Amino acid sequence: MPTEGKFFDLFCRHADLCVQGAQEMVALMTNFDDIDKRAHAIEVLEKQADKVTHETIDLLHKTFITPLDRDDIHQLITRMDDILDLLEDAAQTVSLYDIKAITPEAKRLAELCLECTEKVKVAVSLLHNMDNSERMLAICEEIDRLESDADHVMRAAMSKLFRDEPDVRNLIKLKAIYEILETVTDRCEDVANIIEGIIVQNA
Repeated sequence: MPTEGKFFDLFCRHADLCVQGAQEMVALMTNFDDIDKRAHAIEVLEKQADKVTHETIDLLHKTFITPLDRDDIHQLITRMDDILDLLEDAAQTVSLYDIKAITPEAKRLAELCLECTEKVKVAVSLLHNMDNSERMLAICEEIDRLESDADHVMRAAMSKLFRDEPDVRNLIKLKAIYEILETVTDRCEDVANIIEGIIVQNA
């Protein structure tokens, strides 16, 4: 049986796909002319990420000695996979709900999703060497801050929506999109928490 496996390469591949998905989401929220094209692009990225997830879990079953705790590897790749699943959900929701215009708040949430995934990508790229632990912890703190920012944006967006939106159907549609995008930042924070746990275990 192999003694380690290329887990860190797989994490990096997956994190890169998450960033690409978030970039597509920002583009979708910026220009409504290409909703279906952007939604399809995110769907393709999500399928590629699924393959990386399955490859990681398959490798986990075949590897005798893993570089990190088995449960940590499984949780890390699963939470990262949730990020792209949710981005696909958000894109499909925009497309299926036939939303005609997006709000500045939804665009801001998409931008925070992108910032979070970019931080996740950097943190994951440093995970192969515990000498990087201080830098990783600093990045994890930044992800926590971005998730907190997303919370504030969503609360303000919901308040404005229930106060100002006269069309109940439009209110329901936008509320769903806000919630999905904010949950993307929650999953990024979950990844940060897993990385912090790995650093503590390996310190």
